[in-house]
Amino acid sequence: MANRKPWSRSELLVAASLYCRIPFGRFHSRNPELIHVAERIGRTSSALAMKLSNLASVDPTFRETGRRGLASASSADRAIWDEMNADWPRFAVAAQGALDEFGLYDAPAIEDSVVAPETEVPDYAGRMRVANRRERVGQDLFRDAVLSAYEHRCCITGLAVPALLNASHIVPWREDPENRLNPANGLCLSALHDRAFDKGFISLRDDLTIMVSRHGRGEAGAFYEEAIEAYADREIFRPEKFEPHRAFLDRHRTEIFLG
Repeated sequence: MANRKPWSRSELLVAASLYCRIPFGRFHSRNPELIHVAERIGRTSSALAMKLSNLASVDPTFRETGRRGLASASSADRAIWDEMNADWPRFAVAAQGALDEFGLYDAPAIEDSVVAPETEVPDYAGRMRVANRRERVGQDLFRDAVLSAYEHRCCITGLAVPALLNASHIVPWREDPENRLNPANGLCLSALHDRAFDKGFISLRDDLTIMVSRHGRGEAGAFYEEAIEAYADREIFRPEKFEPHRAFLDRHRTEIFLG
């Protein structure tokens, strides 16, 4: 009966962070990571797996796939989902605080005096260290969320070597501070395709098919043809969660893609 107690805010933040970190296929009670986290927060692994399924049920990407068998989300589940998507930088800090509270994950601690995203950071050691920790926490969450959404494989080639994969921003980091940590502003790409995307040699249509720029054609050699041009008009491997927002794709096509 102990597991019927309402979920605390800290527990919900941990669950939401875990939702970002692991692929949907591992949302089950036998997953060692879920077992470890559940023990730390005082829940059963089955209860935690159910909570992750509750969060999935309000993820638009899941609803669009027509998946069956997902649990019904509570008002608290919907509230934490809305909070997460409304302000990713603030969520990253809050979630890391909850993880610290339960002694989970090897990540930098967050202090109460964290600098707000829009605030200039004075150049003195104490505050700069806090800002650096905050930035690292956000970057780690973004990478985990993007790679797990694509099951740790390049969405263009299917390459599944984590050391060769990047969590790539659709709208560049410097151009949209509010969406720097939003995984719907991310793609999982190999290092080569990350660079090609960043430089505008490739882009995506709204239907998630690949566009290849005419720049470089006929002069870049056989490797370019095989590694870049061969993927023109193919559909990427679709993510299980956090599907790219159309507005971000449109900005990439209009502001970065070479055409």
